[in-house]
Amino acid sequence: MDVHPLPPLLHNRPDRIAAEVEQLADGLADRYRAVAVGYADCGTYGALDGLCRRRGWHRLAGLHCYDLYAGENAMTRLFEEEPGTYVLTDFLVRSFDRTVIAELGLDRHPELRDDYFGQYHRVVWLRQDPGAEIEDEARAAADRLGLPLVVVDTGHQRLEHALEQLLRDAGGS
Repeated sequence: MDVHPLPPLLHNRPDRIAAEVEQLADGLADRYRAVAVGYADCGTYGALDGLCRRRGWHRLAGLHCYDLYAGENAMTRLFEEEPGTYVLTDFLVRSFDRTVIAELGLDRHPELRDDYFGQYHRVVWLRQDPGAEIEDEARAAADRLGLPLVVVDTGHQRLEHALEQLLRDAGGS
């Protein structure tokens, strides 16, 4: 198995994910007998599912990566108890200044913070690796948004299981 990543900033433009997946896979088609797509829906509103159906590919289950870390039921509960929940993963904590602040222009126009995040009431960090020692970064990210931080330990088990299932479904071992 080989992994061919796409730019993580595609999550800021989910309308481009399916086309980018297809382009990458087409460029690799002569090298592999099977393709497994390591994305949940990620905001494509079914476009990725349509592509996978059309091409006979399998993708990770779930509406978004948050389901892969915390589980669909836990995410539903978190959003139901507070609809104004902004979610961070370990990756987003580590890359917050680049993927959120810079990409949204908040480094140049901090006055836009309330326009983007005024409807949120908390940040939930789905902490995959409690030993990573990035809690200060997570708190700083929540502080930049002016929101309280809630930490939910998830580990990697659900993601690992989902990847194993994806490889089985795609015909791997």
